[in-house]
Amino acid sequence: MNALSRNPADRVVVVGAGVAGLAVALRLAPRPVTLVTAAPLGSGTATGWAQGGIAATIGADDAPHLHATDTEAAGAGLTEPDVARRVAEAGPGLIDWLVGIGVPFDRRGDGLLALGLEAAHSRRRIVRAGGDATGRAVLDGLVRAASITPSIEVVVASARDLLRDEAGAVAGVVCERDGARFRIPARAVVLATGGVGGLYASTTNPRGAVGRGLALAARAGATLRDLEFVQFHPTAIAAGGDPMPLATEALRGEGASLVDGQGNRVMAGIEGGDLAPRDVVARGIFQALSRGERVYLDARGDLGDRMGTRFPTVASLCATAGIDPAREPIPVRPAAHYHMGGVLVDATGRSTVPNLYACGEVASTGLHGANRLASNSLLEALAFAGWIADGLDAPPPGPVVTAREAAPAVSRLAAVRQIMERRVGVVRDAEGLSEAVARLGGLAETGCEAALTGLLIAESALRRQESRGAHWRSDHPGMIPARHSETRLAEVERAFEGARLAELLS
Repeated sequence: MNALSRNPADRVVVVGAGVAGLAVALRLAPRPVTLVTAAPLGSGTATGWAQGGIAATIGADDAPHLHATDTEAAGAGLTEPDVARRVAEAGPGLIDWLVGIGVPFDRRGDGLLALGLEAAHSRRRIVRAGGDATGRAVLDGLVRAASITPSIEVVVASARDLLRDEAGAVAGVVCERDGARFRIPARAVVLATGGVGGLYASTTNPRGAVGRGLALAARAGATLRDLEFVQFHPTAIAAGGDPMPLATEALRGEGASLVDGQGNRVMAGIEGGDLAPRDVVARGIFQALSRGERVYLDARGDLGDRMGTRFPTVASLCATAGIDPAREPIPVRPAAHYHMGGVLVDATGRSTVPNLYACGEVASTGLHGANRLASNSLLEALAFAGWIADGLDAPPPGPVVTAREAAPAVSRLAAVRQIMERRVGVVRDAEGLSEAVARLGGLAETGCEAALTGLLIAESALRRQESRGAHWRSDHPGMIPARHSETRLAEVERAFEGARLAELLS
């Protein structure tokens, strides 16, 4: 059946086909779902690149409250305890569900699941597949399941806008393929569009991860939350790749260490050392780089000798870059990796706009706070996929109107990436952020959607005058009482116009 012929009173449109989008579509079965994806299933998504795994409290020495405690500690005061507890409790059942659809997780000799350790986790609780190929294995399993589910149909196109009815509720999507636009009406839309790493010059994300879901939601009037919190993975392999290949932090869990060119420990004297939370490690490396040092991940010796079997993905990436990790350290640097902020949603993934939902990295659920705990991202997407499906009760939309339809896309992505890298990176200050807001605002006015998303992030970072989690202000190194930030596009536009007017009049 053609996607456009389905009854919009029944159809749910899911935008994005990574773990979040596929899991939502599968959980909604047998209800009809149209899955809109910019690339064929199994490609173009960050899920397939996830190396670490899925955190789940399966070990005999572990419990959901311990996992929740670790999540809250990493979240630096902004993780919501009830969300952390609820997601942690869901973990074991979600692993069972994935096993049921054929995901081949690694197992010990006795048949039990093998559990790894990652930074800031107090227990071994990282379930993995193929050593460091968990994302690929999970994605493949979800794609296989979706391909044999009759209620799911796939439309390969780019989502350009959200349709809205006369009351302001979301009523479908405007898509674009080969330069032509078409509409898909629906009773509800679930955004599962991933993150924003592609807005940065140094990133581990696919180049297409430029926050399109945030722009779609913002133009529809949705509230966005905590956009300033961008996690920079400490150990992207600095060998000229774009996107940058990732050296999973599970390597440090297995004994690899961070050293400078003289062999000195980069994280010496810092609480947690090489296994400190990601934001701490990223700043430690950034500071060393700022001093003119090069930084390396040293896995030489036994770990390096086992790299091909224990971490085959990293071993292959190193081989492609001409690096032998058993004999030489791996050059690394921080790179934009995960966005903790996103579309504000409730316990069932519902946004502030009727009939609009969000799942995965594009959503702000209250789990990650100011700094995501390693291997919680796939877990969160899988958990909320089920809760969205269970709670989705969107009323049929009224007559469709198109509100704030985007202008034809204008690409200024190269300029946006440089601005974000230099001014909205690991360490920030008011001068740099103000420059970013001015320059991104100007680019956004030309119709550059990436600049619009970057503007929303930079403006949020400028407003948060403290250092917390992944957001570090050199001019405001202390912390203020914990609070979330909320952003609405209309307010940012007014602030930008006011700032520009003030500049012109000065």
